[in-house]
Amino acid sequence: MSNIKAQDVERSIVKKFRKEIWRKFTKAINEYEMIQDGDRIAVCISGGKDSMLMAKLFQELWRHGRQNFELKFLVMNPGYNEENYENILRNAQRLNVPVTVFHTEIFDTVADITDSPCYLCARMRRGYLYSNARELGCNKIALGHHYDDVIETILMGMLYGGQVQTMMPKLHSTNFEGMELIRPLYLIREEDIIRWMHYNELRFIQCACRFTENLASGTGDSKRAEIKELIRELSRKSPFIESNIFRSVENVNLSTVIAYKKDGVKHHFLDGYDSRG
Repeated sequence: MSNIKAQDVERSIVKKFRKEIWRKFTKAINEYEMIQDGDRIAVCISGGKDSMLMAKLFQELWRHGRQNFELKFLVMNPGYNEENYENILRNAQRLNVPVTVFHTEIFDTVADITDSPCYLCARMRRGYLYSNARELGCNKIALGHHYDDVIETILMGMLYGGQVQTMMPKLHSTNFEGMELIRPLYLIREEDIIRWMHYNELRFIQCACRFTENLASGTGDSKRAEIKELIRELSRKSPFIESNIFRSVENVNLSTVIAYKKDGVKHHFLDGYDSRG
């Protein structure tokens, strides 16, 4: 893949996939006010299709936009095998994404943990990303979660967590003061990312941890995979299922819920119930 190929990839984003990807990317940026003047954003690249597309989208935004922000492309190696690590570096070079790499031993740390290893891994990775992004002078990190991640998270919370919550488009860090997380792919469908990837004949790594290797061999378990299949099954019966799940957390009527939490404080519908009567 030469520089000409990288240019073809860039052209596909703003032309062939303009409606499905580019417009939804810019809509999320604007609708959720993800970028302010003077931001220095660490675009976090895992090596998968989502984060690499996000990197190219940010490059296009800077190239064609106001250029009121700075970009750093951050790659963390949490313990990838050599093949996956080389794949990430090779794709970054071929796609003209200038990455900064740092190494951790997260995969080794969580390898023998049986209780929620993915949750622990994600928390550790985010902490390292915040820390290294701040060392680069960044005030924000950008992660590649997309629309399907959002609706799966909503349904997982209800069915397995007994709670109503969503994956937010942006949020302030509670452990790294002054740092913020943004999710610019928030409105982009995974199927469109896959179509973009296949159209450009690109190959990216999966999660590539030992836990997902177990999944592939049939010895692991994944609640997210179950939820993904459930949503797919329901969507065969109604085309509105996915959008309704997404919109459900935008239309919460607090007058019709038993209890809710705000800033760590629980509020119950019985609080002051008699006085309202």
